[in-house]
Amino acid sequence: MPFSNSHNLLKMKHSPEEEYPDLKAHNNHMAKVLTLDLYKKLRDKQTPSGFTLDDCIQTGVDNPGNGIAMFPSGFVPCCDLTYHFPDTSIINIKMAQLNNQRLPPDEEYPDLSTHNNHMAKVLTLDLYKKLRDRVTPSGFTLDDVIQTGSLCLSALGSLDGDLKGKYYALRNMTDAEQQQLIDDHFLFDKPVSPLLLASGMARDWPDARGIWHNDNKTFLVWINEEDHLRVISMQKGGNMKEVFNRFCTGLTKIESLFKAKNYEFMWNPHLGYILTCPSNLGTGLRAGVHIKIPHLGKHEKFGEVLKRLRLQKRGTGGVDTAAVGGVFDVSNADRLGFSEVELVQMVVDGVKLLIEMEKRLEKGQSIDDLMPAQK
Repeated sequence: MPFSNSHNLLKMKHSPEEEYPDLKAHNNHMAKVLTLDLYKKLRDKQTPSGFTLDDCIQTGVDNPGNGIAMFPSGFVPCCDLTYHFPDTSIINIKMAQLNNQRLPPDEEYPDLSTHNNHMAKVLTLDLYKKLRDRVTPSGFTLDDVIQTGSLCLSALGSLDGDLKGKYYALRNMTDAEQQQLIDDHFLFDKPVSPLLLASGMARDWPDARGIWHNDNKTFLVWINEEDHLRVISMQKGGNMKEVFNRFCTGLTKIESLFKAKNYEFMWNPHLGYILTCPSNLGTGLRAGVHIKIPHLGKHEKFGEVLKRLRLQKRGTGGVDTAAVGGVFDVSNADRLGFSEVELVQMVVDGVKLLIEMEKRLEKGQSIDDLMPAQK
């Protein structure tokens, strides 16, 4: 279990060979890169909060993975040094700060809701954010989580105009209120995934956790879930450009408010935004579209189509949920190697093609000539 300094000191009395985990049965990225030599090099390093390499790899050790999935296991508590151990030299990263992005012309962002019943419900843009020099939830003490929550609320309380809103603490909600917000896709639930639990993510739950949203419920911020902040712009219909504009405006204002309090989002020029889970390294951006494609969803080539478009699917209930009624939440598979605008454009272009394929299949026609090249 992470965050036990006395235990870490005890481990140092033993040799690296004795403490190096048995990874022979593991099939995750952590096991691929963590050699004994690397373990020897890093095992005595620790962050200012006392987090060590053994704490960081605990998720990967406890969750071996399987023959299909290659989980990016391992969590970062508070500083860049933790990301020394994955070999990222092979990654050609093209990063761009969000507030320097130029939106494409209007014709590049079509209103997806014009595609009748194929556009199901919701467009969502969400982004994880971590404050530099603040411990993340995987390494929180009770004092850490309370202080970080107070800092976030102080900044969000200064938002005005269309972004002005209110904070709702998990601890003060009734079970019915909490479940309704979860069903509406506005609120996160207590972590139950073995990956998150092994990292210590649920420690002191639900203290200082909650949701802030504007009056229209189109701009939301989750506080102290997986990272310090998860900023979300969402709305019904298919106007991705409107969702993206609100997202950029809100995020820029939030960043300015934190800078005024001498805090900044953690970023470096090689890895982009540093976040708790390695799978979100880079932009940390997820652009999702709820789309109704019952025929394509059952097609044998659906998985290959998504792979070529660099997209991923899940149910509308979140991670590890199944699609209901042929409605999928389709989003970008990458967070790293592309700018925020490129990722959003990838989703918009991909969804247009998925809709075209669905219309073909409705008529009993082939989609072979629509198969995309690998992006």
